[in-house]
Amino acid sequence: MRTLLITGPGGTGRTTLAAATALKAARRGTRTLLLGTDRDDTLGAVLGVRTGPAPTTVEPGLTAWRPDAAQSFREILAALQDRAASALDLLGASRLDPEELTPLPGADDLALLRALREAALAEAHDLLVVDLPPAPRALALLSAPEELRRSLRRLLPPERQAARALRPVLGRLAGVPMPAEALYEAATRWDLELAATEAVLADRNTTVRLVAEPGPAGADAVLVTTLGLALRGLRTDLLVANRVLPEDVPADSRLGGLLAQQRKTVEEWRGTHDVHAVAHLGRDPRGTDDLTALDVPGVDPAASPVEWPVTDRLAEDGVLVWHIPLPGVAREELDLVRRGDELVVAAGPFRRTVPLPSVLRRCTVDGAALRDGTLAVRFAPDPGLWPRER
Repeated sequence: MRTLLITGPGGTGRTTLAAATALKAARRGTRTLLLGTDRDDTLGAVLGVRTGPAPTTVEPGLTAWRPDAAQSFREILAALQDRAASALDLLGASRLDPEELTPLPGADDLALLRALREAALAEAHDLLVVDLPPAPRALALLSAPEELRRSLRRLLPPERQAARALRPVLGRLAGVPMPAEALYEAATRWDLELAATEAVLADRNTTVRLVAEPGPAGADAVLVTTLGLALRGLRTDLLVANRVLPEDVPADSRLGGLLAQQRKTVEEWRGTHDVHAVAHLGRDPRGTDDLTALDVPGVDPAASPVEWPVTDRLAEDGVLVWHIPLPGVAREELDLVRRGDELVVAAGPFRRTVPLPSVLRRCTVDGAALRDGTLAVRFAPDPGLWPRER
């Protein structure tokens, strides 16, 4: 199954274009699921059909689903209480009833990640179109599975689970109960669920499509969002310039200046992105007829994967070079820290801790350079760890 994630700056019509894209794919014979994220039924308003926690058939081949974040939060927390019952009893904590629970900040994002995983694993559709939140929140959401897994491994390292048989003895010696088996079982379960979500996002059949209105604000937002996606290794197939004015707008009219501004921005985007312009209908699109009139691009079945290759320059320069594409980043916005077998990369407002490829773990950092939007990090073999030639 292909997965298309659609995001962009707030207020640029991403929900409308997500609905139009899903509709176009369905009418071409692709079994399509459209996944909405807003608490309000903005998706239903665009489609002309109410959407909610139960999947809704919009027309043959197209199903819309807007998960209930509150219900998902209750289910997750209830399951957590069941699995951590012994720890809660140890602390003397009172259990919460599902009816008294209200979603905490971030519950919507957890519900979306859960729905994304379930939809992908169900394999009931050929295409999953996801109307992500606005770009800043979407970037945080897309990074959550990897960051949560890393934090979980640090808090409950898998290697410590080997001492399970000793916990009763240690508990008697210490005079307090040791962490219950259920805690480690829950951690393993969470890790598997997060890994499944992370696998969907990293799959070669998953791409991100950006939607923005051409102009100075849209250009700034696209620049930042593109950098955030690149640091996460997420694939971008298209940049959709939305609400583009018709070319026959008189230059001396009130809209003439706006048209010139849009033209300039679109031309700049074409230098770095594959751009598709969608015309302004002159009204807010409502219903499937308006969505069809938008003439949105289809879904490319052969998106190029993102690669961070390691180049062997041992013979020429005595180093290995790790190439990390970071389009649009400035040299002064970059920071690198080697931490064990990981590299912490800070680029603009974003930060990511990435594991080193196995061949680089036996090396020391020998410097870095930024050229043409690609960060090249040089690694020199560590004599104490690198195998010697006979």
